[in-house]
Amino acid sequence: MGKNVILVIVLFICLAKIQAQTIFSEVHKDNQYPFLLSIPPDSIDSQGPSPLLVFLHGRSLSGSDLALVKKYGVLHEMEKKGRFVPGYVIGPQVKKGESWNPDKILLLVEYMIRNYNIDSSRIYFAGMSLGGYGTLHFAGKYPQRVTAAVALCGGGDVRDGCRLAEVPLWIEHGDQDESVPVNESIKVANAIKACNGGKNLKFIIDQGANHGALEKIFRTDEFYNWLFSFKMKSN
Repeated sequence: MGKNVILVIVLFICLAKIQAQTIFSEVHKDNQYPFLLSIPPDSIDSQGPSPLLVFLHGRSLSGSDLALVKKYGVLHEMEKKGRFVPGYVIGPQVKKGESWNPDKILLLVEYMIRNYNIDSSRIYFAGMSLGGYGTLHFAGKYPQRVTAAVALCGGGDVRDGCRLAEVPLWIEHGDQDESVPVNESIKVANAIKACNGGKNLKFIIDQGANHGALEKIFRTDEFYNWLFSFKMKSN
């Protein structure tokens, strides 16, 4: 084996180690959602403030066992599939029977900004089902705190349409969804389009897809590339 080949292999192994992210740790705060946290490797964090990605799970992952939050979605892709995310990632958990509260989510974002090396111009949200509702409710109440967001098979308040129109949003829903009717997303998309024509909106009706089928989006490079392509403009 030539020296150049050996050098390439060594560099590849070193790079893989540098890129490795920490195992998720549990964080519990009074009066806030408990959450799982992944910290970026030093090779990323030492370059300056890093993005924050907040993953909001669906109703089936609600409860008091934080390990459930890794059952599907962003955290599952990272732990089980080796997906590298260039920033901090948190996966909070809501109790059974509850819905996501935008004010409590904001407390988590503010906690992360206070305690970690977070770039407040790059805060991203993604949610599915109940988490899709939570994502749109948060973005509708605090659009200035969301750089970009993805809401899958969820819905929102049409009265938030003009505030949601300010945020780069990817909304997608299957037309065969048996749990959350596709019209829930259509109503929100129409409210956004009525404000600014949907210039910041990516809206997709996934033909033939049921409720669970949209989980596949978390497995695509397109999802991560789209989110992290946005950065808030300075005021």
